[in-house]
Amino acid sequence: MILTIGRQFGSGGREVGEKLAKALHITYYDKELLAEAAKESGFNRELFEKADECTTSGLQYAVSLGFSYMGMMTPYPDILSNDGLFRLQSEAIRKIADRESCVLVGRCADYILRDYKGLISFFIHNTTENRIERIIEQLGLMPEQAKDLMLRTDKSRAAYYNYFTNKVWGASASYDLSIDVSVLGLDESVKYMMDFVLRKMDSIPPHFG
Repeated sequence: MILTIGRQFGSGGREVGEKLAKALHITYYDKELLAEAAKESGFNRELFEKADECTTSGLQYAVSLGFSYMGMMTPYPDILSNDGLFRLQSEAIRKIADRESCVLVGRCADYILRDYKGLISFFIHNTTENRIERIIEQLGLMPEQAKDLMLRTDKSRAAYYNYFTNKVWGASASYDLSIDVSVLGLDESVKYMMDFVLRKMDSIPPHFG
């Protein structure tokens, strides 16, 4: 059972993922994916954090901070390129999916694991008003600051996803289920998603990989 969650910034997607993982008794990965990628590659975790779900400009900023590989050899000649870091992160995501059932948030996990029969992909969105309110509450920003951060983060996530997947970030056709959590609220949305998961898993033949 591999569940992936794409999400608008401030939508509550992280909280939904945590609740869903807890309800299904499986592991939750969000920023933890960056730690896994750093562990597998030998790079400083901060490199992945600075380039997290960013396009080339974000990556160039991360590299400009002076991070270096911790070993003598790199697995890819272009390891500090956007594509190089994406490959490392993809390998970490596949290793996680190979060893356990889990919920994976963001980082194009739905595309990376597209050939896994146990994969179910979700996208979480919310109203603009709710999102801005959540951002203000969580980060202590002024309304205009929260709105600006929301728009910039969504733009960055969309550019990253569209570049690496050749799909459209947030488009319903890109996922098994796209859900507006403002309709039912977070908790009821999680229950709805759980029912969707259980119904879909019943349709998947045993011994999926």
